[in-house]
Amino acid sequence: MVTIKEVKTKKEQKAFLNLPLRMYRDNPYFVPPLYGDEKKIFSKDFIYSDTCETGYWLAYRDGKVVGRIMAIIQRAANEKNNEKRVRFDRFDAIDDQEVANALFGAVEQFAKAHGMNAVCGPLGFSDLEREGLLVEGFDQLSTFEEQYNAEYYGRLIEGCGFEKEVDWVESRLYAPPAETTAKLKKLSEQVLKKYKLRIGEAKNVNDFINRYQQGLFDLLDVAYEGLYGTVPFTPGMKKMMIDNFRLIIDLEHVVCVLNEQDKVVCFGVSFPSIAKAVQKSKGHLTPAALIRLLKAIKRPKVIDLGLIAVAPEYVNTGIPAVIAAVMCDMLSDGTTEYAETNLNLEDNMQIRNLWKRFNAVQHKRRRAYVKSLD
Repeated sequence: MVTIKEVKTKKEQKAFLNLPLRMYRDNPYFVPPLYGDEKKIFSKDFIYSDTCETGYWLAYRDGKVVGRIMAIIQRAANEKNNEKRVRFDRFDAIDDQEVANALFGAVEQFAKAHGMNAVCGPLGFSDLEREGLLVEGFDQLSTFEEQYNAEYYGRLIEGCGFEKEVDWVESRLYAPPAETTAKLKKLSEQVLKKYKLRIGEAKNVNDFINRYQQGLFDLLDVAYEGLYGTVPFTPGMKKMMIDNFRLIIDLEHVVCVLNEQDKVVCFGVSFPSIAKAVQKSKGHLTPAALIRLLKAIKRPKVIDLGLIAVAPEYVNTGIPAVIAAVMCDMLSDGTTEYAETNLNLEDNMQIRNLWKRFNAVQHKRRRAYVKSLD
């Protein structure tokens, strides 16, 4: 028999956080989030508390935790899209349909009690969090930015009546041939000259942030407005991003394009991969983990692509070639082996066509599901 219990006590919170660490303890492809960051979801001053309502549940059988799930009412997203949706996230369970039915039943009851008419996910509080269920690429190392799950999860979710809503694809990018690199750099120079654009400069990371942060956020709100799962940036979200930038960003991994009025019209941000650095410590920042993190940041072998945005008025100008040219330099620095794209919506052909200029290998696919409650 399966028993569902809402998470309320510190002990239950710990069990909720530790379940995936226990389930994937010996899995070589699972990359945990930072444990300290995950604990914040239960904090009263969590940055999403002002825009979200949440619920957390554990599934027990014979006194043992066999599953978990959370529900999120993201009011800002619902208002933006004129929807009444609950997001499900952090779903983990043993391969048992009864357990999945009980967990999703709790989410659906939560949704109906709050006047919602649909459940979708896996989606976090915003697109800055891990999202999407892995449906292809189970033998590939996850990036730090995305979650790993066993192959049977999709079957369990579909068994609860959910259907595909959108897919994301992920690719591994290797440096293109020298001839392609030369063409990209020439095209980049032509685009910059034709539209009177220039690459933004900065003395260091703090200088870069101070100069361009407002322009970056203004562009993100416009460029990402219509993308699936996105929410408007709040002051708390902006602060969190900036704090993370200061810790991990290298100016060699960012590019910011300005117009004649010094307005940010395009940018790309990448991060050193810290996936392997946090695996051994299960996401805990032990002294050994900190040493591994510093090494990964200083001399990264893998780059994780983060945010790429283009102002709507420059979408058809060839400006992505500027991003591509900078990436060629990143992949040809003698240290970096490849770049991970992270999630790209499968119908976002503009960005997917950009990757065709590289030696690209599509190796993962993720999915968001939806179920109507009407």
